[in-house]
Amino acid sequence: MCGQETRLHAPSFGEFLHEFIGHYVALEGRLWGTITRLLFRPGLLTTEYIAGRRKRYVEPLRLYLSLSIIFFAVLKLTDVGLVNVDPHVAQPEAVQQEAALEKEKAKGDVDQVQVMLERNAPGIYQSIERFNHLPDREKSAVMQAGFYKYAPYAIFLLMPLFALWLKLLYLGTGKRYGEHLLFALHTNAFAFVMLGLFMFLPEGFLKFVAFCWVAGYLPWAMQRVYQKGKWGTAWRWLLLGLIHGISLAIAIFIAMGLAIVSVH
Repeated sequence: MCGQETRLHAPSFGEFLHEFIGHYVALEGRLWGTITRLLFRPGLLTTEYIAGRRKRYVEPLRLYLSLSIIFFAVLKLTDVGLVNVDPHVAQPEAVQQEAALEKEKAKGDVDQVQVMLERNAPGIYQSIERFNHLPDREKSAVMQAGFYKYAPYAIFLLMPLFALWLKLLYLGTGKRYGEHLLFALHTNAFAFVMLGLFMFLPEGFLKFVAFCWVAGYLPWAMQRVYQKGKWGTAWRWLLLGLIHGISLAIAIFIAMGLAIVSVH
């Protein structure tokens, strides 16, 4: 073709370096602008996207997935003891007595559930029985492995649900579901960064400041994106926190259940 080289050649080091630096600078610029707005300007990244100014920022789904992968990788590498079912772990006597009473109260309900499972779902019942006969250390290992295996998927699948709660809380604002989903991705990406930071911050003033920032971030972001007054934002924030907290607890519970029933 006219004006096009007919011979292919391996790129020189200079060409490779020029392309790499150009790509890196472009990516680094987008990444830096995205992260600074995400962490320090609550809701601004979402409003920028809604306004159509998107090319200068990392795509929301890519940002969320990247930060979630980094968070769970760091969590696993630091070997945080998320789950421990060892009854011999040192606890205050009052806590041990209360736990024993709760266990006794729940025993009857558990027996009924086991009978129902044995009758209707023998495969699940057998997996639970195998889990119950494991040593406490192995139980903890199974639960820990289950968390790392299933929790990322469970939390990701909560994003559409989080956006649905926002849609219901802001009926009449004219915002589309996709805009709520965009807000969900950005705010949860922020949560991954801050949860990762909490693992390395020492107890004291800095951790307290970080906690205060996390507590105030979501209502601030909601007010910037949805343009409601302080009271209108406050009650929606409280209700959203309650509903999403329940949803998250159910998702983690299901993840732990999947870990148990996968025992062979």
